[in-house]
Amino acid sequence: MVGTSEAKTSGSIHILKPEKLQRYELDDPQAILQSVPGVYGRGEDGFGLRPNLGLRGVNPDRSKKVTLLEDGILFGPAPYSAPAAYYFPLMTRMQSVRVLKGPSSVQQGPQTVGGSVDLITRDIPTQESFGLDVAGGQYLYGKAHGYFGASTERAGFLIEGIHLRSSGFKDLDNSDATTGFHRNEWMAKARYRLVPDGELRQTLQLKLGYSDEGSNETYLGLSDADFAANPLRRYKASQFDHMQWHRTQAVLSHVLEGRDIAVTTSLYRQDLDRTWRKVNGFRGISISDVLADPTSARNAIYYGVLTGELDSSTPGETILIGPNHRVFVNQGLQSVARWTAKTGPLSHNAEFGVRYHFDSIDRRHTQDGFRMVSGELVAEGGTTEVTADNKDSTHALALHATDAIAWGPLVVTPGVRLEIIRSKSVDKLEGTTQNGSLEALMPGVGVYGALNPALGLFAGAYRGFSPPAPGQPQAVGPEKSINYEAGARWSRRGERFEVVGFFNDYSNLTDVCTFSNGCLNDNLDRQVDAGAANIYGLEAFAEKTFRPGGGLTFPLTVAYTFTRTKLLNDFRSSDPQFGNVVAGDELPYVPHHQLFASIGVEGARWGAFISSTYLGSMREEAGQGEIPEGVKTGALLTFDVNANWNITRWGQLYVSGRNLLDEAVIVGRRPYGARPNAPRTLIGGFKIQL
Repeated sequence: MVGTSEAKTSGSIHILKPEKLQRYELDDPQAILQSVPGVYGRGEDGFGLRPNLGLRGVNPDRSKKVTLLEDGILFGPAPYSAPAAYYFPLMTRMQSVRVLKGPSSVQQGPQTVGGSVDLITRDIPTQESFGLDVAGGQYLYGKAHGYFGASTERAGFLIEGIHLRSSGFKDLDNSDATTGFHRNEWMAKARYRLVPDGELRQTLQLKLGYSDEGSNETYLGLSDADFAANPLRRYKASQFDHMQWHRTQAVLSHVLEGRDIAVTTSLYRQDLDRTWRKVNGFRGISISDVLADPTSARNAIYYGVLTGELDSSTPGETILIGPNHRVFVNQGLQSVARWTAKTGPLSHNAEFGVRYHFDSIDRRHTQDGFRMVSGELVAEGGTTEVTADNKDSTHALALHATDAIAWGPLVVTPGVRLEIIRSKSVDKLEGTTQNGSLEALMPGVGVYGALNPALGLFAGAYRGFSPPAPGQPQAVGPEKSINYEAGARWSRRGERFEVVGFFNDYSNLTDVCTFSNGCLNDNLDRQVDAGAANIYGLEAFAEKTFRPGGGLTFPLTVAYTFTRTKLLNDFRSSDPQFGNVVAGDELPYVPHHQLFASIGVEGARWGAFISSTYLGSMREEAGQGEIPEGVKTGALLTFDVNANWNITRWGQLYVSGRNLLDEAVIVGRRPYGARPNAPRTLIGGFKIQL
């Protein structure tokens, strides 16, 4: 929460600092963020290229119900018009991560039901600085990460670049083709102090970014029987599947700083152009139905076509493959002012923010028919089918204000957020245009009371909100909830213990149909109102560094999350995650239990750590009672080890073992069949920092 330390905030906040991010040498955002209680995810590609993150029970699909920021700027391709995060920055270049939940959520939007994740990039160094990180490992894993920066009294700059790659851990049937990816990411920062001294200092900052990816990724998974035989197998039908995108970013900021006030005003623009060529389905039957029962007389033929063991012999056995081409724009102007003052016995730490934002998505989806012939895909030669040709856009004005008011040991933090949204959806195939408008007021308040300098109690309540996507029917409303939390926190140098209970009372829980959930073309991006729902749980966190002497320290971290969900209304959804829901059903893809634990030992020049993550089994469609086989994920327990040795003052060697016991479970079947977590991967590298 603004204006207070992490220890005394009146809401839930966790900050992953540089030493933690560097300690584990992880690339997957989900693997990193699951060390924070209340954050969980649904696995997909094993690399974390397009993570599915959820906070406190919200739908994790494409992280669309989480406000995602980089240095305080929304980085989603189109956070209002199409919030599914098909782009996520490389975690390797992040200096820290800030996760806000509870009443703190009203500071960031538009998604405030679960909370926000803010990724903080490297600062411009105060003196000449150079760094290089090179690593290699199994599956031709490779990482090259370098930066260089310098500053004078008035000016400074930073240039940073990363290349990340892997040949992939899946084996395409009867092929030497790779199933991996490559990612490139560049960032340049420049700073000039317009007024370096005086009562009001002024600084101009420019940040430029470029990213691209090529990945042989697919939505096609396996039957459960094939998964049990070889979880790393990939069917021949997916041989053409490939994601390609590039992204540009520009942020120009003006910073005004005085004794009691700081104002940061930023003008930003981000463009993403992506094309994903992939298997969309059969012409005659659902792939998910085939893989759910591949041995039936009818399905066996389609299964044989998917694997390349049988040739396509009828039009229904034609495989539809096509590029989903999308162009995103994300731009706006925002200003955030932070002010400290005293009024009598009260101390104020206030934040005021205003943002005008525009984003849009242009969709052009096409597909062609391919027949399987002798284990190879052959173009059918018919007319290319256009399945979607539309544009959604949104203008949004957002304002927020919070004030952390301290009176002795008590801190009360009221806050409010206002979203004014105007949207437009143009369907070129149907020749229709729909306009939408919405205003939403989101108040909240948090209270922290210190029982002694280290121990405090806190509680809060706020309104959660998630806007509907453009083009929805008039009857469809936004997601709304009243969220509550209460807890206790012990914090002093080198240790933190925290327990928080939360209860999210939804008056209307919403779901948007996506291809990644298994929705068909006619239902894509359509929203369903699920009505009332409850999500509640408990989060526990413990962190302590033991210092027995002799130059050794033993850092320990434990994070546990318990979550339960209940839908309170009957409804029917075209999203296969829900289907026909009966009141009392639980939400899909929300684990009851999740645990992260890490322990290490550090000396003056070396360190070694072992960490473990447990993610409980999750149901894959709404229901209640015991989860049937075939519609639940596997419980996953993994162990990672990391060790480093500072060979010189400026050089370090490190080794990392991910999923050391090589556990393999089904992490999801959406949209087409079972897919695995990443297998055991051993990595070694070195760092230079001058």
